[in-house]
Amino acid sequence: MFHVARRRACAVVAAVAVAVMLGAAPALAHGFTSTVYVDLGSPGSGHVRSEIELEYDLLVVSAADAQGDDPLFRQGNTAWENGDTPGQKAALDAHAGSVVAYVTERFGVTAGGEACTPARDGDFRIEQREGVPYALLVLDYRCPEAAQEHEVRSGLFPDAEGYVKGTKTVITYDLDLVSGSAALDAEHPAFSTRQSFAERFWNFFRLGAEHLLTGLDHILFLLALIAGSRRLREIVLAATTFTLAHSVTFILAALGLVEVPAAFVEPVIALSIAVVAGWHLWRLWRRRSHATDLESLGQGHFSLDRAGWTRLAVVFCFGLVHGLGFASALGIDQPLSWTLLWSLLVFNVGIEAVQLAVIAVVFPLLAVLRHRRPVAGLWATGVIAAGVSAMGLVWFVQRVLGI
Repeated sequence: MFHVARRRACAVVAAVAVAVMLGAAPALAHGFTSTVYVDLGSPGSGHVRSEIELEYDLLVVSAADAQGDDPLFRQGNTAWENGDTPGQKAALDAHAGSVVAYVTERFGVTAGGEACTPARDGDFRIEQREGVPYALLVLDYRCPEAAQEHEVRSGLFPDAEGYVKGTKTVITYDLDLVSGSAALDAEHPAFSTRQSFAERFWNFFRLGAEHLLTGLDHILFLLALIAGSRRLREIVLAATTFTLAHSVTFILAALGLVEVPAAFVEPVIALSIAVVAGWHLWRLWRRRSHATDLESLGQGHFSLDRAGWTRLAVVFCFGLVHGLGFASALGIDQPLSWTLLWSLLVFNVGIEAVQLAVIAVVFPLLAVLRHRRPVAGLWATGVIAAGVSAMGLVWFVQRVLGI
């Protein structure tokens, strides 16, 4: 009786933990974050051209709030809600002073320690990134001609505004005879064109690690793989298959060689979570239907039979789609170069480091539980798989319906 009560307690604790985790998750698995994309070039000495892409709705509310421009908010919000692209552009052009003031106060370029003077170059343009309207603003910075080094800082859409949290600014640049990429956030708001190798490595390693940690859909997919793997060989094969698949599409998509709309990618990612977690539930049901002793069921081992290879094939296919999701974090569409490829690979290393860390923590805990308390381990993995599968299905429906 005591053992039964303890098993039920384990199941209840696991269920509560999953419920709390899933209940706190927003419909958009990556949360309310934003990414700003910047392309920097130098057409001539003392001249820096900056193409800045910002989420339209955030730009409108942030600029209106900071500059006290209520007409901008009302006009821009109406155009955004109606999906009126010409109206969105008209709202920005009509209130260009407020918008440019907001951006230039939070994004700046210095040369040789002296601030460069920005000026708006041309009208705003509205573009789409993964189905989200982005405003393109071109700023022309005039800098001291003798400067040999440029520094760029960004404080766009800070947490203090209360609209989003953890804004990233992804920059590609070709300045001072140096080309490369950088990633800025609140903790690392600036970079120099003379940054060291270690600094460049850490920027993109950190960006990749944070992307996986803040991407709840990818974390849940990984948990589903762990819950469905009873032996070390299974999780190693599953994780390796997932890594190979998402690495291929991640690099191809980030380089602009493959384009798949977010309207397809995001629902399939959600579906992959439900399917992989549901696969484990199906295996449990299949084995239980042929076993009457719960203890022997809890101690059983899954062999890599035809069903196991099929699972790996499913993981590989879904890994290809997850790679497209990883690539969206960078949004880099520059021509192929060794510098850019290096940045993408380091970003991927950051993703893999967190993935391995999650496996190293969670899998041994489940393995010990399965060994010492087979039935409790069975319940724990079942509850995890059920919760993850349910959340994946909820996200799938929300994303298909555009909720």
